[in-house]
Amino acid sequence: MAITISKSRYMAGVQCLKRLYLLVHQPELGSGKTAADFALMDQGRQVGKLAQRLFPGGVEVRTGNPEEAIRITRELIANPDIPAILEGAFESDGVFVRVDILHRRRDRRWRLIEVKSSASMKDEHPEDVAIQYRVVSNCGLDVATCHLAHINRNYVYQGGNIDPWRFFRIRNLTREVTRLKTKLVFQLRSEFRVLEMPTVPDLPTGKHCLKPVVCEFFDYCNPPRPDDHIGYLPYLHASAVEELEEMGIQSIRDIPSYFELTEIQRRAATSVQTGQPWFSPELGAELAKLEYPLHFLDFETVNPAIPRFAGMRPYDHLPFQWSLHVQRQPGAEPEHCEFLAEGRSDPRRQFITSLCNPLGERGSIVVYNQQFEDTRLSELAGWLPEFAERIKGVQARLWDLLPLVRSHVYHPAFAGSYSLKAVLPALVPEMTYAGMEVADGVDAGLAWETMIRTPDVVERERLKKALLDYCGQDTVALVKLLETLRRVTTDVQRL
Repeated sequence: MAITISKSRYMAGVQCLKRLYLLVHQPELGSGKTAADFALMDQGRQVGKLAQRLFPGGVEVRTGNPEEAIRITRELIANPDIPAILEGAFESDGVFVRVDILHRRRDRRWRLIEVKSSASMKDEHPEDVAIQYRVVSNCGLDVATCHLAHINRNYVYQGGNIDPWRFFRIRNLTREVTRLKTKLVFQLRSEFRVLEMPTVPDLPTGKHCLKPVVCEFFDYCNPPRPDDHIGYLPYLHASAVEELEEMGIQSIRDIPSYFELTEIQRRAATSVQTGQPWFSPELGAELAKLEYPLHFLDFETVNPAIPRFAGMRPYDHLPFQWSLHVQRQPGAEPEHCEFLAEGRSDPRRQFITSLCNPLGERGSIVVYNQQFEDTRLSELAGWLPEFAERIKGVQARLWDLLPLVRSHVYHPAFAGSYSLKAVLPALVPEMTYAGMEVADGVDAGLAWETMIRTPDVVERERLKKALLDYCGQDTVALVKLLETLRRVTTDVQRL
C-alpha cells in the first residue's frame, strides 16, 4: 500500500505546499526536533490518553504499522460490542489518517472526535477534522457527526482523579466540516501535484512560515538578514515594510528622514545609522526613583496542560524556583539567596513562604517584564489566601526594567527586540548564557521536570546545579544591567 499523504502531512501542505514537499522529499533540510518539541508531543499524548476515558470500554489500536492498524480497525468496526475505537486507522486514495476517537452511537452510526491539547479551537482545526471525515467516510463508515475535544481552560482541579467530561470542551464541527468538502478536493489535488514535481516549488515566505506552527524549514527558506535590515525596526507594521521595499529600501541606513516612523522606530533607526547607542536624558531621573535595599528577582515556572495540584487550572503556571540578589545600599556587594523545589509534592506554599522573608518590607523589587512575576504572585495569592496581604505588598514594590529600557535606551545590537536575551549582550557583553546546560526558561522547565522524576542521584544533583546556576545568572544579569545604565547616566552627567 503506497501511502503518500498522512494527516500531519496534509495539514503541513495546508500551511505551505513547499513545507509539504520538503517534508516528503528533503526532510534533512529541516531543523531537528528539540527537547521542548518532544516534551510537547508527550504532553499531547497524555491529553489524548485522558480523552480516551470519555468512552469506557473503548479499544485502542496500538500498532504503529499502517497496514496492520487498518486491519485491526476493520475488525473492531465489525464487532458491535466495541463502544469506541481509539486511534483507528483508515486509508483512501493515498491519504492515511489515525482518528483519536470513533464513538459507536446507539443507532450504529459514528461520532468522530479529534482531541487537541490546546485551550481553544484554532483556525486550522476544522480542516484537520475534515480530512479525517473525508477518509473515514470514503472507507464506508457512516459518520453522523464530527467533533473537536479541546481543553477547558476554566476547569479547576479539585484533587483526585480528573473528570474528563469537565476537563474537555467538545464542539460539534459537522457544519464546518461539510462546508470544507470542496476545499479539500482542491487542496488534495494541489498537494499531490506538488509532490510529483521534480524540484522544490518556488513559493514566497510570509506569515505562514510561523503560523499555525513555526515551520521546521524556516531557516532554510528565510536565510539570516543583515544586521541593518528594515525588519529589525521595532514594531514596524507589514504595510510599512512593503512600502519601503517598493522604494527599493532594504537597509535601515537608507530610510530617508521624511519616511513616517514612530518615535521609538526613529530613535532605533538613528541608532543603527550612527552606529551608536541612544540613552534618554531622562534615564537618570527614572533610575533615581529606585528605593534601597534593591531586590533583583526572577521566577521559573512550568505550565502543564493537565493540572497537578488542587485549585489549578489547565496551563496554570506552577512556580518551582526563584533567585534573589539583594543590594542593601549603593555600591554594596549583592547578597544572594534562592529556592528550588526538589520533590514532586506541591511547591507553591514553600515557594512563597521562603520568598517573603528575604524580600522584607521595603525597597524596590527589580524584575524584567513585571507582568510575569506580578501575575504569578496574584495566582499564589488566590491559591493561598492567607498570604494575600503580604503578596499585595510585594506586588506594590515591583519595579520593571523592561519599560524603562524600551522608553529610554536603544542599541543597534537590539535588532528591534527589547527582550532580556537581546538587551543583555548588547549592554553587558561580558554576561553570557553560552555553554550553560540550562540557558532559557524552557530549558529550566524541562530540566526541573527531569530532576524531580529521575531516580539517578548523580543526575538529579547535576540538574539541580544547572538550574541554580541559570536562575542565579538571571538575577545577576539584572544587577549588571542596572549597573551599566547607572554608569551611562553618570558619564552623561560628567560631559
